[in-house]
Amino acid sequence: MRAVFARLLSRSRGNTKVNSRKGYSTEAFGALLELTDPRARLSRSKSRSRVFSALGECLWYLSGSNALEQIQYYIDGYHEFSDDKETLNGAYGARIFAADRGRVTEKYKDQWQRIIGTLREREGSRNAIIQIYANEDGEKKSKDIPCTCTLHFVIRKKLLHLHVHMRSNDVVLGFPHDIFAFTMMQEIAARELDVEVGSYQHSVASLHLYDDTDKLPSRTMARKFVDEGFHDIRPMPPMPKGDPWPAIAVVLDAERRLRAGELDYVPPAGLDPYWNDIIILLRFYAIGKFAPDRDTKPLLGQLSFPGFSLYILDKIAKKSSSGGTTLPLFPETETEDDAND
Repeated sequence: MRAVFARLLSRSRGNTKVNSRKGYSTEAFGALLELTDPRARLSRSKSRSRVFSALGECLWYLSGSNALEQIQYYIDGYHEFSDDKETLNGAYGARIFAADRGRVTEKYKDQWQRIIGTLREREGSRNAIIQIYANEDGEKKSKDIPCTCTLHFVIRKKLLHLHVHMRSNDVVLGFPHDIFAFTMMQEIAARELDVEVGSYQHSVASLHLYDDTDKLPSRTMARKFVDEGFHDIRPMPPMPKGDPWPAIAVVLDAERRLRAGELDYVPPAGLDPYWNDIIILLRFYAIGKFAPDRDTKPLLGQLSFPGFSLYILDKIAKKSSSGGTTLPLFPETETEDDAND
């Protein structure tokens, strides 16, 4: 993210000024980024640390949902992209995991099952591709056209690599969330296939940084991130080995209950600490939404991975500075990037 921001803030001859539907932006056309350790998927900066909204969006995908209500809980402003104020046309999860929206074949019920089956049958396959942007999207008059085109999974030397191609990527809003969600999917697939995680490649046709507006000072936010200096790299711990979907089902149930206000939800005994930490983060976020005066510091002691404490402490600090009131305790409320650009 530092390299991307620095490039688009620079006067590089490869940058182009573009006027799109959402205003002027600085664009690098044809970018290829690589994350050699996909578990280092979270920024540890003060200005761009995003875990709660990124996690919420990732779980929205994994649930196969296209419901506006679910993602609006984590990201205010999503209603601006809904055609009917109930669903999202471009919801990735519905296109990947839901049989009624995904590309169904006679053998597999959805795209995810197809790519897992393909790689189980032949590790060297080049056909494990999930298509998100569909042909009909080119003619739709929707407010929500997918920015992601394809997810291409390959196994090489017992490592699962993922190459994602996007037609458009706003580096301030969409980019951090995309990296988080897609690398989580990469690790989920690796566990299903009993291989290790390889590298993550992020290919973008239009990688861009918008000019500042009253609503969103994008360039100022990017400059603030760069001016913070370098941050320590602390990858998330490895996902537990074995089929992850039973544990994901528990997490999705917890997410639904917490989003409904069940703040004292307790996960079932025996849940691996990796997934329990995810539920702790979800519980912290729910308390901030429904009961902001409740003391959340005890949740810090329940975390198995200390690296997550940064994000909780940051929110506690913002709550204290705002006098203990409710939102803007959670300023992660940002809209989706580039729906129709």
